[in-house]
Amino acid sequence: MTPNLNSKVTLNWYDYTIFVGTLVFSTMIGIYYGCFGTKQATTREYLMGAKTMKIIPIGISVAVGHISGTFLLGTAAEVFRYGASVWLMVVSIIIMGFLVNYIYLPVFFKLRLRNIYDYLEQRFDRKTRILAIVFYVVAEVFLFPVQAYTPSLTFATASGFNVNLVAFVLCAVCVFYTAIGGFKTVIWTDFFQFGIIVTSFVSVYLIGLGKFGGFLSVWYTALAGERLQVFNFDVDPTVRGTFWGYLIGLAAASTSHLAVRQTGAQKFLTLGKSTDLKWSVTYTVISMSVLQTLCVLVGLVVYVKYKDCDPLTSHMISKHDQIFPFFVTEIGASLPGISGLFIAAICSGSLSSMSSNLNALSGVIYKDVAYLFLMKKLSDKSSSSILKVIVLVVGTLCTCLVFTIGLLGEIFSISLLLQGLAEGPLLGLFTLGILFPQANSKGAFYGTLGGFIAVGILAIPAKFYELKGLIKYPTKPLSVRSCDFFNQTTTTTNFTTALNDSVSSQVPSIFRISFYYYTFIGTAMTVIFGLIISYMSKSASVDRKLLSPLIYRCLPEEGREEEKVSCTSAQESSLILR
Repeated sequence: MTPNLNSKVTLNWYDYTIFVGTLVFSTMIGIYYGCFGTKQATTREYLMGAKTMKIIPIGISVAVGHISGTFLLGTAAEVFRYGASVWLMVVSIIIMGFLVNYIYLPVFFKLRLRNIYDYLEQRFDRKTRILAIVFYVVAEVFLFPVQAYTPSLTFATASGFNVNLVAFVLCAVCVFYTAIGGFKTVIWTDFFQFGIIVTSFVSVYLIGLGKFGGFLSVWYTALAGERLQVFNFDVDPTVRGTFWGYLIGLAAASTSHLAVRQTGAQKFLTLGKSTDLKWSVTYTVISMSVLQTLCVLVGLVVYVKYKDCDPLTSHMISKHDQIFPFFVTEIGASLPGISGLFIAAICSGSLSSMSSNLNALSGVIYKDVAYLFLMKKLSDKSSSSILKVIVLVVGTLCTCLVFTIGLLGEIFSISLLLQGLAEGPLLGLFTLGILFPQANSKGAFYGTLGGFIAVGILAIPAKFYELKGLIKYPTKPLSVRSCDFFNQTTTTTNFTTALNDSVSSQVPSIFRISFYYYTFIGTAMTVIFGLIISYMSKSASVDRKLLSPLIYRCLPEEGREEEKVSCTSAQESSLILR
């Protein structure tokens, strides 16, 4: 009989207590801000926290919202199968910090925007703004179920509960406390959940070191198993996890997430001073780097545990995404509360992302959809009530979509695929507006569509081939020689690599481009198409306040003295700062 996860480990009452306690405490924060004090009675307070939040909570909230449960769970599986090169994401995070701090956010902050998509109407036209909003809303709606599925899979793996039932409960809790408590609830639940994540991962890592001989023992074992081959400078874009994939691809994805999505940018724009903004971004970079490093270190411990008995090959788990919770429930079986703390951490990572998405989505949908249909001025109290209803409706829709995620493959690649399809063109669109005075409304609109189509042509067939099993990436050496119940002695790297190469060779190279590059490709294609179309259009002007301060020196002399800078525009010359 082949053992399975549910028969091998179980959760105890103290594990359930920690897990449920985390959900209850998060809910109580929502109830506190929703039912006491000002009760989030104005749109400014519900969406922006009345601009009274501090830099550290904002920085940590952005970080924990970006590195969600999807990445917390997926990184360990990534390290186990492909090695610790994923740590290079820290380099991309640092690059992202500079880009966000000195190119994108200063423009939004100077304009005092509440909704970053207002920038697109001021810089280009309303049609372009609506297109960006459609991309943003679709991306968020489909990312929400991915984020919800991660902790649900974790809890279901450890407890034996149905994953769809767990997902429903988590979504219901998240939607409730976000709807009732607004922006302040999002920030302070994120802050609390960050503490849960760090405590859990440090605990798991220290326990793992204690069981496997300490840091040096783990390090040398990982080195012998080829898990510490971090720097792969292969320029072939079809190779998974190269230095260039992390440096270029993930830097673009992180920048898009923090700078040109309402979810990330909204939090930074609640701060009162530009110096606060820069410091908050710095705290975000530090927090994200710490979390990513912890994930990789824990992934190495996971490898040491299963280096001679791969749980997937030996059929103890059904997906490699389950290996991290499987590991924790095994090593934590004799330590009360460790499994519950870990599950609470994964749930915290996803809940923070989900609540941030819902709060930001409600503001965008209210202004650009609900407000237009109502066609009348509403009181702050009525507007706040409508925002809460929007959160409930959108949350319900996203919850229904959760039940489709389990059919789509590894969650780590799914999330980057969705980001590449929508966020690449979005980053390209904002880049056109902020860095290229020549870009006009026609170039921006059709360039964004072109970028979306280009990355879709790559990503959608690639996902189809992957689901058909025709795209496989060579893994590091995996073995089952120490599995008592497994008949095979070992899996050899040469055979696995040869088999993967043989299968993947049936797919055209263009569809084997690593998913790490999707966001960058979408960005680059949008900028290229946008500039080509803009150069073919007529001339107009743009207020230089809508451009990044970094390019002021590149402007014509007359552009430095006047407020308007020559650019190309298909139609509008009046769309400057109102």
